[in-house]
Amino acid sequence: MKRLRGWDAVLLYSETPNVHMHTLKLAVIELDGLGGASFGVEELRQVIHSRLYKLDPFRYELIDIPLKFHHPMWRENAEVDLEYHVRSCRVEAPGGRRELDEAVGRLASTPLDRSRPLWEMYLIEGLAGGRIAVLGKIHHALADGVASANLLARGMDMQDGLGADRDSYATDPAPTPGELVRTAFADHLRQIAKLPGVMRYTAEGMRRVRQSPHKLSPELTRPFTPPPTFMNHMLDSTRRFATTTLSLDDVKQTGKHLGVTINDMVLSISAGALRTMLLRYDNRADHPLLASVPVSFDFSPDRISGNFFTGVLVSLPVDVEDPLERVRVAHDSAVAGKESNTLLGPELVSRWSSYLPPAPAEAMFRWLSNKDGQNKVMNLPISNVPGPRTRARVGGALVTEIYSVGPLTAGSGINITVWSYVDQINISVLTDGKTLKDPHELTDALREAFIEIRRAAGLSEKLTVVETAMPV
Repeated sequence: MKRLRGWDAVLLYSETPNVHMHTLKLAVIELDGLGGASFGVEELRQVIHSRLYKLDPFRYELIDIPLKFHHPMWRENAEVDLEYHVRSCRVEAPGGRRELDEAVGRLASTPLDRSRPLWEMYLIEGLAGGRIAVLGKIHHALADGVASANLLARGMDMQDGLGADRDSYATDPAPTPGELVRTAFADHLRQIAKLPGVMRYTAEGMRRVRQSPHKLSPELTRPFTPPPTFMNHMLDSTRRFATTTLSLDDVKQTGKHLGVTINDMVLSISAGALRTMLLRYDNRADHPLLASVPVSFDFSPDRISGNFFTGVLVSLPVDVEDPLERVRVAHDSAVAGKESNTLLGPELVSRWSSYLPPAPAEAMFRWLSNKDGQNKVMNLPISNVPGPRTRARVGGALVTEIYSVGPLTAGSGINITVWSYVDQINISVLTDGKTLKDPHELTDALREAFIEIRRAAGLSEKLTVVETAMPV
């Protein structure tokens, strides 16, 4: 048994009927390398079964504390029913990118069952070219982006030295209510002992902010007043999903030409695409948006669970018409956001979240999710996670693409998540059922925003075709 850390627990408490807190990991798999052998849902179950011993979070079962006296606990070695957790589905013909995206959206529209380990996996058949896809739904309370990438590496044939696959693992007995209360009481005492250190950490961060010669931008000093937009409203429970792929070399070349990072390019491309959407849906784009950009503070390659990140607020220059100026402003905004995060202390929110009481926290998030208005902290999250740099395999079959997206948060109807994979920049968009007529509007706009930047920079407008990816 182990206690959920405060940040993990907050991601659990923030889940409501219309705000689902699972993340999505999608792998497209080429079966040609199997030499004609079949790979169906039974074969996938066998692969997962043989690796459960090293996929620790897949064995975690959530255990609530009586009377919600403290954060829940993970029973670390619970029984796993793979007949339930690993299922199959089929996409509509002709089985292209759009049909796969639509199937993923449908599967993402239902929350995870908290009476079981908090994950599901789907074998998706019917794709063009004889490919299949595997979709993982994993609750955010289990893992952040870095942990998910490490977990993915363990689940696929990407790591050496972890031991041979095996067919069993030890299970732990469920705790008694008395044990849960006793351990919760002892843990509360430990938390109280840590409180002076948390207060000291907070005071030091505030002192650094006061002494810093750099003044934060007006947008970042007003984190509770993001501009109202078409994407900020009470969510419905429907989820829609869309993807697109860019060449990693194209993005690197453009960033190097302009003297900015890949993360700056992601923010600039997102700003251009969201400007297009704002002009289309709101008929104006006259104020920067506030984006929350997750930044990890634990990059350990062995970490496969837990959340060790903070959301850095970045001003997104959707109000800037010139694409090159937009890149410059996005770069400066990212620098300012990172500076403010460093000054305050990257673990500030994470440390204080340990003291958030469960029942009031759940009530607060229910109220926020049912409030018909904008998100009061940000307009949307935008993530950029470095994914695997080597080709992955599942049961010997080659993984040609990997996509990932985080959840929607209360009052924010769009999430943009970027995962790089070998030579690809794979972009995923998640929306609810009300925000966009079609989420592919945004993925198309993201590609056009990238082309616009390259055109303005004097680079070729013809993008490199990523041969291993599905046609856009």
